[in-house]
Amino acid sequence: MKMVPMGEKVILRQIEAEEVTSGGIILPDAAKEKPSQGKVLAVGDGRLLEDGTRIPLQVSEGDRVIYEKYFGCKIILDQEEYLILNESEILAVIE
Repeated sequence: MKMVPMGEKVILRQIEAEEVTSGGIILPDAAKEKPSQGKVLAVGDGRLLEDGTRIPLQVSEGDRVIYEKYFGCKIILDQEEYLILNESEILAVIE
């Protein structure tokens, strides 16, 4: 099944939290911090202005991004978890 975001919405797949610290300590599930990085899977067609024109989004499919931690809507589709959020909730693109 394919999801197509509307307007300025973006669909992400969260990047899993690290299981081992840089010092080599293995973290249990309860100690892992909720990830705030994701990979952009799909983008909408842009923000609609009052005059009817659209402003294209700054992110594109395949970008790795940092987003605000507690924003967005979690969706489970075909046993996969996705996050749908507004482009304005994305803080940065990781290059």
